[in-house]
Amino acid sequence: MATVDRWLLPDGIEEVLPPEAARIEEARREVLDLFRRWGYEFVVTPHIEYLESLLTGAGQDLDLRTFKVTDPLSGRQMGFRADITPQVARIDAHALRREGPSRLCYAGSVLHAKPRALSTSRSPIQLGAELYGDASPASDIEVISLMLETLELAGVPDVHMDLGHVGIYRGLAHAAGLTGDVEERLFDALQRKAGDEIEALTEAVPADLRRMLRSLAELCGGREVLDLAQAALVEAPAEVHAALDALIAIADGLERRYPELPLYFDLAELRGYHYHTGVVFAAFVPGVGQSIAQGGRYDDIGADFGRARPATGFSTDLKTLVSLGQIQIDETPGIWAPDSHDLLLWQTVRQLRRERQRVVQALPGQDIQAARAAGCDRLLVLVDGRWQVEPLAS
Repeated sequence: MATVDRWLLPDGIEEVLPPEAARIEEARREVLDLFRRWGYEFVVTPHIEYLESLLTGAGQDLDLRTFKVTDPLSGRQMGFRADITPQVARIDAHALRREGPSRLCYAGSVLHAKPRALSTSRSPIQLGAELYGDASPASDIEVISLMLETLELAGVPDVHMDLGHVGIYRGLAHAAGLTGDVEERLFDALQRKAGDEIEALTEAVPADLRRMLRSLAELCGGREVLDLAQAALVEAPAEVHAALDALIAIADGLERRYPELPLYFDLAELRGYHYHTGVVFAAFVPGVGQSIAQGGRYDDIGADFGRARPATGFSTDLKTLVSLGQIQIDETPGIWAPDSHDLLLWQTVRQLRRERQRVVQALPGQDIQAARAAGCDRLLVLVDGRWQVEPLAS
């Protein structure tokens, strides 16, 4: 019979050991406290649910990343969540049904059938915040600001932001009458900035729209890009101008709040095109090929749950934040209690723990070396009938 390495895990699935697990948990608590201070309420969503609900409005990319199983009770197909955002949208639209803006946040493990990139985990801990019920750029500015504050709290250095707006391409494609395969192929060519393909795919488009569609591939860079876009798209439909105005308002707000933050604009960046409806944004750091946090506006996602609502939000992987940041955990040495059934000792240990002290009690046969191995620099000693904390001799 072949030997099985029972300790092996699937590619991209990892366990987290001490002290890294403690850093991740510390980061989770600190970030959720930050969200609470901003008025965001914590929700917990199920790890698995019916597939049609899980994939609502999410597009093919999320479908390919979702593990699927058959529910033995109902016979219906279910999926392990690969993204918590659609679940939170369902909570806002169906379970809460609030009037006016609603702020929700979450933190939990997700599972990917396929990783975002070859080097990324298939079992990230997704953490994020969503703001529902307001369609103004103020909501996008708030969500992006909260994302930046989250990265700052985690101690992630050298953050820079990429910003785009899918409404600009969508408006031009609609005005040009692009549909189906041609729209998809042009979308893909713009993402790759493949000039020859862009020219070929827009050859039959009216001249003014052809020029504007082709210009999107060149409209990338610093703040000057927005001025160039206003000139290049002056003849665009009203919905394109509305999208560009929203992007300018968001850029203005971020520059006022974070004057030192490097901003990069790319009007051909259509990340999440089939999912997002407005501004899209992502945070990057040098040396990491993938974004470390990302988000955007995805209005009306709740329509399939019975209530269309404006929505904007961001998400990040908690493991990535901890690996890139400088989250510190309290590593205060502990107190060693001897192996004893003395009731007074037990009462003393309970009191110390209530005072948030770390107390490790010896098991039978353990000696003072075990105390040092457990990270203790003090011990409980019986003096005149009372247990007292004294330094552990070196």
